[in-house]
Amino acid sequence: MKSRSPIVVLFLTIFIDLLGFGLVIPIFPIFSKELHATSLQIGFIAGLYSLMNFLFSPLWGTLSDRIGRRPVMLVSIFITMCAYVFFAFTHDLLFLVISRIFAGIGSANISAAQAYIADITEPKDRSKYMGLIGAAFGLGFIFGPPIGGYLKAMSGIGSVDMVGYVAAALCAINLVMAYFLLPESIKVKQTQKKFEFKPISNLVYELKKPIISELFTLNFIFICAFSMMQITASILWVERYLLSEKEVGFVFMFIGVVGAIVQGGLVGKLTKKFGEKKLLLMGSLFMVVGLASIPYVPVEHFWLQLISMTFIAFGNGCISPALSSLISQEAEPHEQGQVLGMNMSFGSLARVVGPAVGGILYDFHYTLPYIAGGLLMLVSYYLGHVLVHQKLRTEVTAA
Repeated sequence: MKSRSPIVVLFLTIFIDLLGFGLVIPIFPIFSKELHATSLQIGFIAGLYSLMNFLFSPLWGTLSDRIGRRPVMLVSIFITMCAYVFFAFTHDLLFLVISRIFAGIGSANISAAQAYIADITEPKDRSKYMGLIGAAFGLGFIFGPPIGGYLKAMSGIGSVDMVGYVAAALCAINLVMAYFLLPESIKVKQTQKKFEFKPISNLVYELKKPIISELFTLNFIFICAFSMMQITASILWVERYLLSEKEVGFVFMFIGVVGAIVQGGLVGKLTKKFGEKKLLLMGSLFMVVGLASIPYVPVEHFWLQLISMTFIAFGNGCISPALSSLISQEAEPHEQGQVLGMNMSFGSLARVVGPAVGGILYDFHYTLPYIAGGLLMLVSYYLGHVLVHQKLRTEVTAA
């Protein structure tokens, strides 16, 4: 039976964590350009953040099975706070690299948060409550980007000190709140197995499981396509559409509003009506339209970009919680943290590949990251359709 109080506290904890994340994401490519980074270098620096997510998502998830969700959340939030303090003092690419590495390590705690929700919810309600993580992310993008754009303007060219200080302060509030208000969610900790940090071998092991491997693959494709857009859109809007840093922040804010509405209010109803697998198909088609249309919006009618962003936010809102719910249902109860951590890790690998490929494609032509993203989501739709068809055929045969 679910306990509402811990879910509310966890939601607030994730929201504050992702608010700090939302402050940085829109201004990161712009700031990198001010430090004379190329589009390719920006992609690789963003990839370093995701590489740390790849390595540490399974560590935090598996560790949370062993020592509990609460201590993992506290330690990871503290690391993120330190990363943002370092970010405040960044004035060259080396400091930027170091700060993003530690931010990637700390922010890999989402697997532990997902495992926490899996601990305290029934399977039939899981998509709805997994959607709360997405809603918290969306709300972080509502408030974070415009504030980040404003703080970046205050910091001046070649500096992000105000952004770093505010993000670190938010993490400090998050740490205090989690320490006093977030109880432990697991009663029996996984201490029988020897603890081993083997992200590659563990990922290979999980990929041998038929349904889980297919879900991991869908997640990889989706995040790769989304991250190609995420890392290049700020540059596109500044260079081609002549938006200011504040205006870029408000566009990301719009994405957050739509994402929060979908994941916080609609996912539960849509899941009951269509089921998780059909939700994946709907989300993939929304992403195809949204991504592919971005570079073809006329410069004089930038407001049409908001339609593209609506499709993307709606697609993301359908895909993310459905995948998390399906994976948690396939995992054994004592391996929730480990399996969800491996899924986050696989997604982080996509965030290494996506920004790097997106940066390379953008240097060739500004339209290519979005065309490639749309094509990838077509592949995702096809693979999702195969998965749905096989599942429905199995149910009919069993009947």
